[in-house]
Amino acid sequence: MSGPERPGTSDREVVAVTKHGQATIPKRFREKSGIDTPGKVVFRETEDGTVIVESVRTPSEMRGFAAHSEATTDTLATEILHEKRDQDREERDARFSTEE
Repeated sequence: MSGPERPGTSDREVVAVTKHGQATIPKRFREKSGIDTPGKVVFRETEDGTVIVESVRTPSEMRGFAAHSEATTDTLATEILHEKRDQDREERDARFSTEE
């Protein structure tokens, strides 16, 4: 590091890590990332090695998530499954009929 970090002067901030591996996420980063306390975060690593910390939604935040999302089709899921099965069956039958 090139010198001491002054809080609020850059996009970096030094925090202590306890012997148990615990660290406090600075308030400005929690607010910027939408991390509530108490709460949970997920650490994920990108292909280039960058570590990203993201907020994890609580079950109550996820409740009804699918119900509030707009459907991308008016077709019922069972109809889509039947159509896909029919398509797979036709492809399989066509493949076996040409092998004979």
